[in-house]
Amino acid sequence: MRRNRPSDKAGWTTLPAEGRAGVAPVFPLEMMTPREDELWVDLWSRPQAVAWEALEQTYEVALFVRTLAQAEKPNARVDVQRIIRSYLDSLGLSVQGMLRNRWKIGPATEADEPALAPEAAPRRRASARDRLKVVPRDEGA
Repeated sequence: MRRNRPSDKAGWTTLPAEGRAGVAPVFPLEMMTPREDELWVDLWSRPQAVAWEALEQTYEVALFVRTLAQAEKPNARVDVQRIIRSYLDSLGLSVQGMLRNRWKIGPATEADEPALAPEAAPRRRASARDRLKVVPRDEGA
């Protein structure tokens, strides 16, 4: 059942659609692999990274990156994949996690939206009446 209480609207954090600006923080764990570096840079450019920075979740994100790199391997254990799902939710990287953290992505600015060619007015679909054909009496079956 859906609730529409005023208190439900309070407390939501709007994250910028363009993501977090700037370079990623220094990876806090030892021995970063090239794949971890790719994941680290990608994650810190996302909208959720604005909240992680405010909440000082650098270590949590680093542990997620390390675990995700392990889970991507073909022989990854199932329990590692379950941990990934938990991280996705706690870091707001899944829909469920966004809802649980009460985060939403703000509207994209015009600069972020791809330039689209102006569309022609949509053609009106012919109604059933327009599709019917009048057949004279003598031409009928």
